[in-house]
Amino acid sequence: MQIADINTHTADKLPELSGHEEKYFFEGPRSRAKEFLFSLKVLIEFIRGFRVLHFAGPCIAVFGSARVQPGSEYYETGRKTGAGIAKLGFTVMTGGGPGIMEAANRGAKEAGGKSVGCNISLPREQAANRYLDLQFNCRYFFVRKVLMFKYSYGFVILPGGIGTLDEFSEALTLIQTHKILNFPLVLMSRGYWDPLMPLFHKMIASYMIDPADLQYILLTDSIEEAMLHLQKYAVAQYHVKRRKEFHRFTLLGE
Repeated sequence: MQIADINTHTADKLPELSGHEEKYFFEGPRSRAKEFLFSLKVLIEFIRGFRVLHFAGPCIAVFGSARVQPGSEYYETGRKTGAGIAKLGFTVMTGGGPGIMEAANRGAKEAGGKSVGCNISLPREQAANRYLDLQFNCRYFFVRKVLMFKYSYGFVILPGGIGTLDEFSEALTLIQTHKILNFPLVLMSRGYWDPLMPLFHKMIASYMIDPADLQYILLTDSIEEAMLHLQKYAVAQYHVKRRKEFHRFTLLGE
């Protein structure tokens, strides 16, 4: 069965979106009033996210599939990864949902660390897991992505699907274009991510990217090696960027 056949076969089984506004936004221009109101909603969501996550602490973002089941190999890898990040002194930040996100948050909690989630409203797989000290629920994917990248000093990519690939590509693009500098990017589970390597080598051979674009990527099966990579780059990056501690203001509900 070809991909086109699969799409036709499953299209009528996909759940309806919870609202129509997001779909309409990507269908071209609307009235000025609607565009202005949409912009206000996005601004408000950003401000709310900034307030909720302001004191989350320095984070390492962990990305991966929501479909991984507890007890599976990938789930246990996520759990150990979360615990390792917590022991480095970082807050574990995930998308806040089930699967690998839950595993990483759970590992952080079990290791005595902090665990936060940036959840997203979806027709399925959107329920927040029970291992979060702090959570913020987003309506818009792009707001969620900005928040997760804004507060992170490194990224760990575990096995996942299209959404995980999107987050990995976003992180790599920000590093390549120097929007963020010297941030570590760990791909956990070699057997899953190995097929990407020939594509990267072809990009280098075709002069589409430079070898330096990939210098902060680590592909590994070892939790210890991953933590050493994060410690080498993320800890130093935190000390460069975070020069002062922020104080809480009671009047702002902090």
